Amino acid sequence: MAISEQELQELRNYLEKAERPIYFFDDDPDGLCSFLLFYRRNMAGKGVIVKSSPEVGENYAAKVNEYDADYVFILDKPLLSPDFVENCDRPIIWLDHHSPAGLPGTHYYNPRIANREDGRPTSYWAYRVVEEDLWIAMVGMIGDWFIDPELAARFSEQYPDLLPRNMLNPAEVLFNTKLGELSRVFSFVLKGRNSEVMKSIKILTRVKSPNEILMQETPAGRFIYKKYLSVKEEYDALMNDILKKHSNDNPILYIYPSSKMSFTGELSNEILYRFPDRMNIICREKGGYLKCSLRSQKGNLPESIKKALSGLDGYGGGHDNACGLSIREKDFKTFLKRLKGKGEGGF
Repeated sequence: MAISEQELQELRNYLEKAERPIYFFDDDPDGLCSFLLFYRRNMAGKGVIVKSSPEVGENYAAKVNEYDADYVFILDKPLLSPDFVENCDRPIIWLDHHSPAGLPGTHYYNPRIANREDGRPTSYWAYRVVEEDLWIAMVGMIGDWFIDPELAARFSEQYPDLLPRNMLNPAEVLFNTKLGELSRVFSFVLKGRNSEVMKSIKILTRVKSPNEILMQETPAGRFIYKKYLSVKEEYDALMNDILKKHSNDNPILYIYPSSKMSFTGELSNEILYRFPDRMNIICREKGGYLKCSLRSQKGNLPESIKKALSGLDGYGGGHDNACGLSIREKDFKTFLKRLKGKGEGGF
């Protein structure tokens, strides 16, 4: 196992000791579910969603002092500012599954340290720590295009209507099952103003089963599902626009304005599912930059992006077939031209 049983026990010990923890987590189902799994263990602490950047920046250190936290947990974030570590005098426990980037002064856990190919999501490891709320773990894992056969079998036994037995293709699960719909619910409630997002997250900390949401069995479930449907309307309009204008393109490139919510990752995932043989780049304009999601079944996207960004005003990275990118609008054409010339995995 890439994260050992001893390390999992260390993480359990930190959770048990924490009386007033603060959690910084990524704004996707994997990050959200990792937070929920840890938070629900003791129902204590404060969650802080980290948007717009892969890094937990120095500015977040102030929140640790404001809350007077005793422990700091970093979940599903690939980068942490050294200045954050310097300005934080509490124990920092960092659990992630991206390319290893641990820092001195942190307790760092990442399966890729032992095995570069082990990209099992943070929510998988968070579940291995707490061993409860399997349904939340499954939502986070499938949101990251991952499924564990053993956990899937256990989940299917408990919720056969949400995940048919022996259905192990992550893309098929994400787009053709009730479990996949639930993952999109979790993704969409992260959209909008921060106050609204945190209200939804607070409600999710108290939901006891997936059917509360999918079947709208409780007031909490109805609130979450109603929020999902309202956000879904905007998402569907963007998806329909892509399909109408670009369904014959190869690669598929789509840029939309900041007046719309940020759906680049979700749109890019669904386009990859619909057109698996094509690369796609979905971008949202914001403050002179393009915030993009890239997907491709070919090659190594992080390496191609790194080379194409050389000397340009931007940054990007992620997984072999799924990456994020932020780049100055004026540099985007140059970036595309370079990416096109990268051969396998490029245009």
